[in-house]
Amino acid sequence: MNFLAHIYLSGNNDLIKIGNFMADGIRGKHFENFPLEVQKGIKLHRAIDTYTDAHPIFRKSTKKLHARYHHYAGVIIDVFYDHFLAKNWKNYSDEDFSEYIDQFYQSLENHKSILTEKTIKLMPYMIRQNWLSSYQTIEGIHQILTQMDYRTKNKSNMRFATEELEQFYNEFENEFTSFFEELRIHSKQQLHNM
Repeated sequence: MNFLAHIYLSGNNDLIKIGNFMADGIRGKHFENFPLEVQKGIKLHRAIDTYTDAHPIFRKSTKKLHARYHHYAGVIIDVFYDHFLAKNWKNYSDEDFSEYIDQFYQSLENHKSILTEKTIKLMPYMIRQNWLSSYQTIEGIHQILTQMDYRTKNKSNMRFATEELEQFYNEFENEFTSFFEELRIHSKQQLHNM
């Protein structure tokens, strides 16, 4: 799962959302330096990633990309799945999508003192280019994957992955829909157990 799904699966707590959002840059037990609710978000992020990577539906999606993108297939499917969450937002939330995103950006600003350095550096680009909103369109997904490809010095070829998104669009969407229902249940259980 990419940024949007991680934020969404955190429920309504801003600090859990922030922890889940910035968890990738926090290694080992370093999460213990953060407030308790942020720690919960970091742990939830790790639980979501572990569950997702092992899930047969997610693996079915990545299989379509392995030959061309190798170990980047999972990263690409994470972004594709965020596209389907954004596109079908009304199926998952009563909140207006744009307002939801704006509130998240504002909560990052409001809690800047607890953010990692990496997150603080990322924020201006993310907000100015409105990454979370751009997940709604294939063009937005193409821009995100192109930026990610650039960070790999164009070795990953992720900039071409919207070709497969369009080719297998209905299959990917159906796989996302089935998988995401199970992931929502799993995430709620994880939060409840914390």
